[in-house]
Amino acid sequence: MSGRILDAHFRRAIAYVRPYIGALVPVVVLSLASTGLSLLLPWLSKTLVDDAILAGDFPLLLRLVGLFVAIPIFSFGLNVFSGMRYTRVSADILFDMRLELYRHLQRLSPRYYARTPLGDLVSRINGDIGEIQRVVSEAALAWFGQVVALVGTVVLLVALDGQLFLVSLLVLPPSLVALVRYRRRLEARVTTLRERSAEIGTFLIETLQGMRTVVGANAQGREVERFRARNDSFVEALLSMRLFTYLAGGLPGLLLGTGTSLVFLYGGWRVIEQSMTLGTLVAFMAYQARLMGPVQGLMGIYTNLATARASLVRVHDVLDTEPDVVEAAEPIALDACKGEIRLEDVHFAFGDRRGGLEGIDLEIAAGRRVAIVGSSGSGKSTLADLLSRLVDPARGRVLLDGTDLRALALDDVRSAVFVVEQDPFLFHASVADNVRYARPDADTDAIARALEAAGLRDFVDTLPDGPDTIVGERGRTLSAGERQRVAIARAFLADPAVLVLDEATGALDPSSEAAVLDGYDRVMRGRTTILITHRLDLARQAERVVVLEEGRIVEDGPPDTLESTGRAFRDLFLDVLAG
Repeated sequence: MSGRILDAHFRRAIAYVRPYIGALVPVVVLSLASTGLSLLLPWLSKTLVDDAILAGDFPLLLRLVGLFVAIPIFSFGLNVFSGMRYTRVSADILFDMRLELYRHLQRLSPRYYARTPLGDLVSRINGDIGEIQRVVSEAALAWFGQVVALVGTVVLLVALDGQLFLVSLLVLPPSLVALVRYRRRLEARVTTLRERSAEIGTFLIETLQGMRTVVGANAQGREVERFRARNDSFVEALLSMRLFTYLAGGLPGLLLGTGTSLVFLYGGWRVIEQSMTLGTLVAFMAYQARLMGPVQGLMGIYTNLATARASLVRVHDVLDTEPDVVEAAEPIALDACKGEIRLEDVHFAFGDRRGGLEGIDLEIAAGRRVAIVGSSGSGKSTLADLLSRLVDPARGRVLLDGTDLRALALDDVRSAVFVVEQDPFLFHASVADNVRYARPDADTDAIARALEAAGLRDFVDTLPDGPDTIVGERGRTLSAGERQRVAIARAFLADPAVLVLDEATGALDPSSEAAVLDGYDRVMRGRTTILITHRLDLARQAERVVVLEEGRIVEDGPPDTLESTGRAFRDLFLDVLAG
């Protein structure tokens, strides 16, 4: 990637710094004051040698030694204060970046998550931004001090002896050439290292989540070997990156170090020839030693910027992903929702064309209960995503109470339309907390009513801590049916105008399903309900059934009518009807 593009990444990063400039100004001033004080010490060494020691002025010697003690202590205090303050401000700056990335991920559609490994996303939001924070906290403040130290040291070296300074510069060109050469190669290796680290994270997340399957398939050995192979690739990338880190940072420093021997040789000869005082040489050598510090420090910072650039590119790659769904600039507020649904010539296609929709026209009156049935890949779940506006149609319109969803505020759409999925997500929290997730202000009585409506109250009463029982990661301590009922209770508590049950009772046994439907009748009576299902008994509970085939509506009518005259409906439930 070209330097111009990488510079653009840094310019984008500076936008996060601007709100904190006021907090950074005193930090920079104190850091510069500390650096300025440290520059006095070598000059004092010239006076110490020529005017105190060689001149035999003991009182002056005492005063100078006192300054040699006091200045480092005061400078150290300034460094500690400014460094701690800067660490706090830099942490706030990087949190803003991490927060923007997290919010952007919330706006991306299910299709993005379907094609992007979770471990890669975690690596970017945690590892890459963590690396940026490390470089910023360690390098950015040091950069100001190093530049001032370098400029100040150069000025004082020239003031002491210009000829000797020119001698010390002889090794500078090859040092800079080595730095630029190896830094460019380092960037590519840092990017590779980040990718290998993300691959390990993805592997661990995937296999840990599927550990029951790994063990059940007797695949522990195979997975260990896969883990070993990924780790070997990571180590190889790490070693390659470290090698070029040493070459980019160490080789220029070694070349510069040879300049010290030239200064000793030429400066010593000048003292012998009495064209330079011993104090001047001592001061020059002290500044020469201090010159190495900022030069090598800046080289190290330049090397660290390569790792920060690689991480910025990966972070910006996510931020540059355009969301499929964008809220209107001036969205229409939905004050009260009746729940009337209308789809007009709706088209939607995935990459493999399965699950898409082709020219759907559908109208559902407010308060009606409609079942959507069809074989896998016919487009049933796509309807749920469209109604909750997780995706937008490629063509056509989806309307809620006569208004295009794209014109409404997203918060209003998702408050009015609630989808319960076939495999609902539960947090590592209590049953009560998972139920109240959609309504965090709900009280205990409201949660109890929602659990009752979902047919879950008796079960929850048997748990060790009742509704305060922790359900484990993704609700793993509960059965699939129990997880579905917790999600249904969450939907009841949300009290939406439109409830979409996307195979939400698929894991329930008949008695549990009957309890949930009984709860639905009591709580959701008069609310628009869409039952996406492959179960005949549930379809029979609807007032109307819509049959999908390959993204098109092929039949639409009351369930009893379709049972007797609907070819597609009867073919779909042939085994059940025959039994």
